[in-house]
Amino acid sequence: MRRFPALSLTTAALVLGVVAPAQAATAGPPAPLDRAALREAIAVRPGDGAAGVVAEVHKNGQTWRGASGDIVTGRRVSPDAHFRIGSISKPMEAVILLQLSAEGRVDLDRSVQHYLPGLLPEDRFEEPISVRQLLNHTSGLPQDFEGAPPTSPDEDIDRRLDYVTFDEVIRQTLRPEGRPAPGPRFHPGTRQEYNSFGYRVAGKLIEEITGHSYQYEVTARILKPLKMRETRAAAPGRSTPVPRPYLPGYQPKGNGELVDVNVQGGLPASMTSTTGDLDRFISGLFDGRLLRPAQAAELFTVPKGIDGKPLPYANDANCNTGPGRGTACFSVGLMSVPLPDGSVLWGKTGSDPGYRSGVFASRDLDRRAVYSVGTSSSLNSFPAVAQRLALTAFGS
Repeated sequence: MRRFPALSLTTAALVLGVVAPAQAATAGPPAPLDRAALREAIAVRPGDGAAGVVAEVHKNGQTWRGASGDIVTGRRVSPDAHFRIGSISKPMEAVILLQLSAEGRVDLDRSVQHYLPGLLPEDRFEEPISVRQLLNHTSGLPQDFEGAPPTSPDEDIDRRLDYVTFDEVIRQTLRPEGRPAPGPRFHPGTRQEYNSFGYRVAGKLIEEITGHSYQYEVTARILKPLKMRETRAAAPGRSTPVPRPYLPGYQPKGNGELVDVNVQGGLPASMTSTTGDLDRFISGLFDGRLLRPAQAAELFTVPKGIDGKPLPYANDANCNTGPGRGTACFSVGLMSVPLPDGSVLWGKTGSDPGYRSGVFASRDLDRRAVYSVGTSSSLNSFPAVAQRLALTAFGS
């Protein structure tokens, strides 16, 4: 069994470490991007737990792209390098279901139990869980492989080669062998908690409704229309390398030896991409090329309770470090991140073995950033490199 690492989702996600109070905008022309400072921000430092970085920033009509070399081998890394995007595929899954909603093939308010009868054991999941609750992390479902024993670093490295279908993740989570089966973590719709398992169910739903694989649907509905030619979904049933040129990502074995883990199996929704392609994705997502207005509004709406206020977040540390601390920060597919000037970025982070990545943008697309960090340690916290990049690009 392969357990997929969860990325720390503090609002340091892309951002800032600490969110400063909102400040009034100053008059005058926009300041140019400080390219030297951006290069310095992505330079790998001792303690970063990083092997290399690729990044792309857009601000006030200006563009900067850069890369730091692989400190493990000393080799150059191209700014066009490919990398694994982890949970950045979640907004793509959400887009597919939002498109199916616009086509009248899915009702976001209908239940998982309606569309996938028998998938959720009735003795543990009596309350209906809507499709929207899968996508905005309010389902209360258990986490991937909840209750499974921890694995060693060497086991993690070996198991990265496993390819696991949506059905297998669902079965091994809800009907595990040799350990108690998990139940709901809370009543659906009463709070928010980041939940990858809900997106495994969402992936299963996509394949059930369309009759096609996730790989087919994401290619036809997103990659081809946006000309994301450097992005591809995992090949079903086997492990594959990151296409060249690639950003190396390493994991340490128990004895400290670093292993380049670019070859992986993953899930049907596991994907590789580049900074340029992920910028095309978030640009096409926000400018209306992928979704109609009614569906696009779901991207920028955090779930609220009957009192009209954002739902509480299950773990204070994972949503918002500013005034909204402890309340929902995820919408359907995206997360919101406040900036020091009071504005908000929307986007997503992602984690695969050896890789920590992110893509964020302002709603008007005037500010955008994409990055990926190839790790050189068992990095579970958010990369310091990404925080430096965000502060340098958008901190003033």
